[in-house]
Formats: sequence, C-alpha cells, structure tokens
Amino acid sequence: MSSKFELFRSPKDNLFYFHLKNSKGEIILQSEGYTTKANCQNGIRSVKKNAALDKAYQTNAKHFSLKSVDNGKIIASSEKYASEELAQKGMAAVKKNAPNAESIDLTVRKRTVKNK
Repeated sequence: MSSKFELFRSPKDNLFYFHLKNSKGEIILQSEGYTTKANCQNGIRSVKKNAALDKAYQTNAKHFSLKSVDNGKIIASSEKYASEELAQKGMAAVKKNAPNAESIDLTVRKRTVKNK
C-alpha cells in the first residue's frame, strides 16, 4: 500500500476534509473542514506543493502544522504525539510521502451495473 490522500465528507458537519495516510494506512496529516469539494482539492494540491519545504512547518513540541508559504495559512495538522521525537518522525513522513501521494475521492460512489 502506498501513501494516499483521502478526500471525504463528514456526516457530522457536512464539510469536506482530507487526510494523508502513510503506507501502513495510518493518518499522518488531517485537514480542517472545507465548505466545498473544490477548496478541499486545492488544499491537497497545496500540501503536495508545500510539504517538502522546511519553512512551511509550524511546530509545537508534540504537534506540527503545515502552512502555505504563499499565504501563511494552515493547510493541515498532525495528531498530538507522545513525544517531540515522534512528532519529528511524523513531519519527516509527511515531507517524504505527501508530494507524490495519490488522491482518492471517497465522496464519489461506485456505480453498480445490474444484470438483466
């Protein structure tokens, strides 16, 4: 399994979100809610663009956020880690995995063909 972004819509607030999963299927980055799918897709593109840039990260010991270097806004954040060392490893995983991760849109339902 390779790294991937998953775009989904929350039934709780009806907003669009994405998260980045590593090759083990663990979530390593989570977005805030977006009102439109297009804005959420732009968020994924922004993560891919900014993930490799050290200056795009804002760290707070056991947590990090990724911001756009163009406008300084936070695009997505990590979970709260048990240690600063684990947070650094999480950030390294985002830097490595995000730029080339595939995107999967979980809001699109697969159509089934009925046999006659």
